[in-house]
Amino acid sequence: MSMEFVITWLAVMLPLIFSPGPANVTFAAAGASLGVRQSLPLLAGIDFIFILKGFVVGFGLMTWFIDYPVSLRALQVCGVIYLVYLAYSFAKPSKLQGQSGVPKISIWNGMVIQILNVKGWIITFTMFSVFAPNLETESAVSILTLIVMMAILNISTHFCWIAFGGWLGKISANRKSQKMRGMFFL
Repeated sequence: MSMEFVITWLAVMLPLIFSPGPANVTFAAAGASLGVRQSLPLLAGIDFIFILKGFVVGFGLMTWFIDYPVSLRALQVCGVIYLVYLAYSFAKPSKLQGQSGVPKISIWNGMVIQILNVKGWIITFTMFSVFAPNLETESAVSILTLIVMMAILNISTHFCWIAFGGWLGKISANRKSQKMRGMFFL
């Protein structure tokens, strides 16, 4: 694999993976609400499924979605419903939660988010269609290399989203920031 290939791959994949989407926005919200450490199970769940998507798509699922496009639409609808549920659980008042006010998030939440994340599926399909257009003739090593590259990029950018959310949470928690926000929204 040449350096030119890696640079081209990064030029295509970095904007796709780093851009705001359901998982990245959830990472920022979790970082702001829970902090970096408590958001790590979410990262583990989402990135585990992202890696699994790489294996599934790299070794044959793309043809199934092409043959049954309604399945992609069903995935989108389920994803939206689950994200609305998660947004509600982050936003509802702590009195209604019956907890200490901070929602708990687990590896399972991350797995469900990523299974239903159509953007994640499209990113994976895009990577293989651009960088391994003839999957049936590609070597397993080439497919595995793309999956590893995607995993490294995903984990690092997702951690950035969590850290950014954590930083925003800290900034918005101080009284001066709250006062300025109150004046701005009056």
